[in-house]
Amino acid sequence: MRNVEPSVYLLDNGMRVVYLHDPSLVAHLGVTVLAGSRFERENEVGLAHFLEHCIFKGTTNRRAFHVLSRLDSVGGELNAYTTKEEIAIYASFTKEHLSRSSELLADITFHSNFPEKEIQKEKAVVIDEINSYLDSPGDKIFDDFEALLFDGSPLGNNILGTMESVQSFTRDDLLKYVDRLFYPENMVLSFVGDIPPKRLLNRLNRDFGHVSNKSRSTVTDPPKLNQPFKIEAAEANYQAHIMLGGYAPGYDDPKRRVFTLLVNILGGPALNSRLVLSIREKYGYSYNIEASYTAYKDVGYWFVYAGTDPRYKKKIIQLIKKELRHFIKKELSPTQLKKVKEQLKGHLALGMDNNVGLMLNFGKSLLVFDRIDTLVEIHDQIDQISANDIRVMAAEYFADEHCSMLCFDVKKEQYLSEAVN
Repeated sequence: MRNVEPSVYLLDNGMRVVYLHDPSLVAHLGVTVLAGSRFERENEVGLAHFLEHCIFKGTTNRRAFHVLSRLDSVGGELNAYTTKEEIAIYASFTKEHLSRSSELLADITFHSNFPEKEIQKEKAVVIDEINSYLDSPGDKIFDDFEALLFDGSPLGNNILGTMESVQSFTRDDLLKYVDRLFYPENMVLSFVGDIPPKRLLNRLNRDFGHVSNKSRSTVTDPPKLNQPFKIEAAEANYQAHIMLGGYAPGYDDPKRRVFTLLVNILGGPALNSRLVLSIREKYGYSYNIEASYTAYKDVGYWFVYAGTDPRYKKKIIQLIKKELRHFIKKELSPTQLKKVKEQLKGHLALGMDNNVGLMLNFGKSLLVFDRIDTLVEIHDQIDQISANDIRVMAAEYFADEHCSMLCFDVKKEQYLSEAVN
């Protein structure tokens, strides 16, 4: 078992750096900023994601072509993503190109100038992305469920924004967002690769260490918890889509390890999860059936998703609820508990076998928790979970009165079209 134990350092300006040595030709460096969509103001919905798109479009030192070519020309890769809580910009490169990669990431992070011409082009790209999402009910239901669950909070806003909000964004909006949230105390650098710490820190201090801190707070209010909902809408084309779920522990809740184990047993990535064995393998009602758990700093949510032939929608809902009740009424046996713990440990170990994912997870963990648990510590936390812990957790979150449901039914005109054919 690879027990990953990274080190944490500080640059001259207080910016945190997570470092893990890995004897590989390829290295990975990322900048993670606590600047995701939940930090947007009322007139900024979708701005964090739009910023992620526009941040590669030129700096005070480079035009867009030179930004994109700087690493590509030596076989490296440059990428970024936006979530509800963070924006991450990262690079993968052969280790001899550390200087090139670090300088480029710093240039993009702190010196992007968002040329007006590029902003207008990128608006069309993001609006096309929004249209693509609206055209796919199997994707749309995930965001709609979260929007209903967190209605009234920025966590409920779609990361992409709306066509109207994207059209309204200006260069000044982007510059103000960067000025408000991109400062050392609000970001973390993370690195995985075969470069000595001293050499890495010297390089990072040169590129990132000159940026001054700001005494600004990014604390957000916890979202209010809304009443459960049951909604059906004619949004689907061929399949019916079902989402059933509710609130869950946040990052700061010590119970989240128990909940992670519970959801993994219910419908995690393994083909022997209870939902897959019942709904897919035993009855053949759904090809895609899964359960998942997302934890934000102060709150989380869980869901079960299934896509199915409309004829099986009610049966699937009944079977999902049956599985949820099973965890409330019956404790796992000692043998079952041991097996599910080993399975979760294996999944976590496999996840740590991906250095890009590892590097990005380090950044987020240090940014949100101000600490990184080692694999041994995580395994110890899992080992301490009892069968009663799981049953109590299920009773708290899986009870029917706490569950919300959103269903996308097939449109009537689609039924008529199939009948004619």
